Amino acid sequence: MRKIFLFSLLLLPFIAFTQTITQYICIDQFGYRPSAVKIAVLRNPEIGFDANDSYSPGNSFAVVNAHNSQQVYTAAPVQWNNGTIDTSSGDIAWNFDFSNVTANGTYYILDIQNNLRSYSFDIADDVYNVALKHAMRSFFYQRAGFAKQSPYAETGWIDGASHIGLLQDKNCRIFSDYNNASTEKDLHGGWYDAGDYNKYTTWTGNYIIELLKACRETPTAWTDDYNIPESGNSIPDILDEVKWGMDYMLRLQNSNGSMISIVGVAHGSPPSSASGKSVYGNVNTSATLKAAATFAYGSNVFRSAGLSCYADTLLSAAEKAWTWAVANPTVVWTNTAAEWTSVANSGGGDMETDDYGRLMFKLEAASYLYEVTSDNQYKTFFDNNYSQSHLLQWSYAYPFEHAHQETMLHYTTLNNSNSYIVSAIKNGYRSGMNAAINFGAFDSKKDPYMAYLESYTWGSNGIKCNEGLMFYELKKYNINSARNTDAMNASEHYIHYIHGVNPLQKVYLSNMNSLGAENSVSEFYHTWFAEGNTLWDKVGASTYGPPPGYLVGGANPSYNVAACCPNNCGSSQNNALCTSIDLSKVKNQPKQKSYMDFNNSWPVNSWEVTENSCGYQVAYVRLLSKFVQNNGSNAASTNTCSTAIYENKIYNIAIFPNPSENNFTLKKTGKFKALVFSGEGKLLEEIEGNNTIDFGSKLSAGCYYVKVNYEQSVHTIKIVKH
Repeated sequence: MRKIFLFSLLLLPFIAFTQTITQYICIDQFGYRPSAVKIAVLRNPEIGFDANDSYSPGNSFAVVNAHNSQQVYTAAPVQWNNGTIDTSSGDIAWNFDFSNVTANGTYYILDIQNNLRSYSFDIADDVYNVALKHAMRSFFYQRAGFAKQSPYAETGWIDGASHIGLLQDKNCRIFSDYNNASTEKDLHGGWYDAGDYNKYTTWTGNYIIELLKACRETPTAWTDDYNIPESGNSIPDILDEVKWGMDYMLRLQNSNGSMISIVGVAHGSPPSSASGKSVYGNVNTSATLKAAATFAYGSNVFRSAGLSCYADTLLSAAEKAWTWAVANPTVVWTNTAAEWTSVANSGGGDMETDDYGRLMFKLEAASYLYEVTSDNQYKTFFDNNYSQSHLLQWSYAYPFEHAHQETMLHYTTLNNSNSYIVSAIKNGYRSGMNAAINFGAFDSKKDPYMAYLESYTWGSNGIKCNEGLMFYELKKYNINSARNTDAMNASEHYIHYIHGVNPLQKVYLSNMNSLGAENSVSEFYHTWFAEGNTLWDKVGASTYGPPPGYLVGGANPSYNVAACCPNNCGSSQNNALCTSIDLSKVKNQPKQKSYMDFNNSWPVNSWEVTENSCGYQVAYVRLLSKFVQNNGSNAASTNTCSTAIYENKIYNIAIFPNPSENNFTLKKTGKFKALVFSGEGKLLEEIEGNNTIDFGSKLSAGCYYVKVNYEQSVHTIKIVKH
């Protein structure tokens, strides 16, 4: 009893004084895996908007259990670089390493002497699962032509399907002959590219490939319970989302294999209110090569998931795209051309590339096509042209060419690849990653926030994630096994940066305050969540704010208002917009502080700093998935196709015979509804039954999918008609 009393007395001073949360102790606000390196960054600002602030850390810091206020670990902080000011952040910094704390729980970091504390955080194996789920769900909200309805859309972000009205995506016309009804094509689907709603083919292909890699690399990270309409079909929801984008890509392909380069659409808030016409651009070689790569890689992944019919469709599309691109190697079309930009609702982003870009797209397509077909024509092209890549020419690896570098690395995994070329690629990548901007920066602790980036520009958060992936790929492709642990530690630091280990102590995901992050993005540039909108503008000020999980662009020291400011923007009202918001916290700041939450449109141009992009999103999702663990209870299983009978005893479903030359018999206890889809996802038939139905007599030979709906359960079954 005395021991307990004395212990209580010792705790009284600690409990009696409420600690103040401070901006000077930066941690990953979601938390850390038990086995991770855990370092809090303490900061004293010297340069930038907060230069007048001051912080002198105490001599002893503690990790405190947030539930019982017990100090579980104490140590002294270590000053970074002998007190030198870091020019990229404008801060003097210290590191507090608490990697020894591995027990699951909720904690915070306490400066004992100053009685200042950090935000709280968790330590657990599944600490990032919620962040990953909401980051992936952003693609559901970005779907074009798909209604966001309850229960899949959360309260506040329910909306009807966009761009499916008259002369919109389902009967889209070419921009150059808009009055010609014979040019109409059904180009619905896909995702809004960013805060704008346009759909760029090359970039969409990139998003699909990155998501497929995320699924393929870390299959245990993905579950079937992300609350999208396809959830519960025994396919990981990431693949369901990819298929939404892939189906759109298939619609963009002409019968000769060429690919439409862009679909420009109207804008509105909410998206369903957009009423203007949709237009599509010309075909070009770069989009067609990227599509060949996308279809080929997708064919491999979907076949592995048991969707062989869909995989066959994708492979055929890939081969057609390759054939057209080989015959038409230099068809260039840029959507910044005057004839395009003069058309209403034309998309402004230029996705066209140069000769080098087309070569790298072609090498990428060749690598994926060879993997899936073993056809030597693709390997021969790669072997004859790989040496023209910058990675091989420069032995220089950097995140702005992450995708091109990985095209080279992927070749090293292929059967019968040339051993000399494999060695050359690995040696080039090893040399590039040992350079001062990569492992050199990690080893020397060049960035006190431990996520070094040589150049900060528009979209720096996406670039940060690509840098993290570059370290991960050292392990993935077995480049230098002696440094695998270092590579993964370096990779994980880039996640910590996104999650709050940065000079602004900002979690760069939107509206996560109730989902584990106490200081997340409150507003960002997006047409739906526009400035001044009473429903969606800003968390805390609007009714709802934007949905959770969007990754914003990030620090951009090159940001500026439009060139017409301050006096030449067309009217006094427009000129007044130039100074309508205080930009001192984002302009003329150290690189890492060149950010603030705002979503003002032209001429303030907040999109250069805060706009989301599916490109940033896929890089973050893919990187984060490397550090996500599921216990298997909600893990998705893949569909399989038996040669005699499909049976699922849990759902009391059986389809037989399968394959069949005539009818199929479907047995399901009780009343149910079944939907029959083609391999490409087109709804062919709706049938309802009680216990047993026969169907399929009118189906031609091929592969199909049957979705069985029963009460709150949905199960998808592949069938084959001979």
